[in-house]
Amino acid sequence: MKKTGIKRFFLGTLLFVSVLLMSFTGINPKRSTPRKSTKGEWRQLFNGKDLTGWKHVGPGYMSVENGLIRTHGGMGLLYWEGEKFGNCTIRVVYKMRDKNDNSGVFIRIPVKPCEAWMPVNYGYEVQIDNRPDLSNENDYHITGTLYSLTKPLAKPGKPGPEWNTMEITLKGPRTIVYINGVKVTDYTEGDPVPPKKFSFEPCRGPRPNSGYIGLQNHSDKDVVFFKEVSVKPLQ
Repeated sequence: MKKTGIKRFFLGTLLFVSVLLMSFTGINPKRSTPRKSTKGEWRQLFNGKDLTGWKHVGPGYMSVENGLIRTHGGMGLLYWEGEKFGNCTIRVVYKMRDKNDNSGVFIRIPVKPCEAWMPVNYGYEVQIDNRPDLSNENDYHITGTLYSLTKPLAKPGKPGPEWNTMEITLKGPRTIVYINGVKVTDYTEGDPVPPKKFSFEPCRGPRPNSGYIGLQNHSDKDVVFFKEVSVKPLQ
């Protein structure tokens, strides 16, 4: 056998052995993305196809339409069932169907919710609502605030059907919210908050450093679409 033939035989044998070893050890060379995100990496919680990993509680429901999560009726909550989140940034990309629709992103829910009001009273709702001028609402109820607890540093929320990007950073007891790249909330546990004004506002009191997260479906007339829900651990 010529030298070139020997070389080809040796390389072919080495390739065959490598493939054989990968098949026995379960290594898939085409799948290298880890299921759990590491520092500096975004992990998508919504796969764009179905609601795998999510669970709904309360009235109404959520569906997936054209690769987007859509709200139906309410008031209910779709929450990520698999784990609690803390010391991370949560990114939610959403749009309202109409000029304005009501929804929210829930954080720091201490236990798995079994109905829609427990997360309101024991977690925080990062509000989605650009209409603080209604008779029973004010700045404490506008997009990017911790619902009824914090006043906005800015009001960068875009009306429907434009897309908005919300980024919520949980850093120990501190919660920072950006809407479309503009800071709206910077709150640390223990900061002063206004007294409860309406019966539907949350109970006052501390929230845990980590908790379950969820998306709210508010009512029949409020329709909001979500195309991304992702999480990145803090570096």
